[in-house]
Amino acid sequence: MMGENNDTLRDIKPLLEIPDNSFYIYWGLILFGAALALMILFFVGRKLWLNRRKNLAKEYLAALKAIDWGNSKEGAYRATHYARLLATDARRKELFDQLVPLLEKYKYKREVDPVDEETLRYYNLFVQVADESV
Repeated sequence: MMGENNDTLRDIKPLLEIPDNSFYIYWGLILFGAALALMILFFVGRKLWLNRRKNLAKEYLAALKAIDWGNSKEGAYRATHYARLLATDARRKELFDQLVPLLEKYKYKREVDPVDEETLRYYNLFVQVADESV
């Protein structure tokens, strides 16, 4: 009986070699992820570099210092505009509030007189305080 069953048994085949590419897939995914991260980092850095914001307070201060008081009316308008933009803390706001009434007399008239010394002193004090804090 046993012999009869042995005839129906078939031989066991040797193990098949299965190609294992997981090592290459693993490193390929890591390299792809690193390349993708570098590309994202490059484009974000480039965007930030191109769109970097200038220090506006320094630009306002430079414009304030460059005011030509030969034209009193234009100078008063420009001084009010840039001083308002620079008046961000309590000390500068206080000086701005003192400077504005002095500049008002040069704004809304057709013909204006040259800027007086008191207005220029307040203006120079404001510029000095703004220059210290910028």
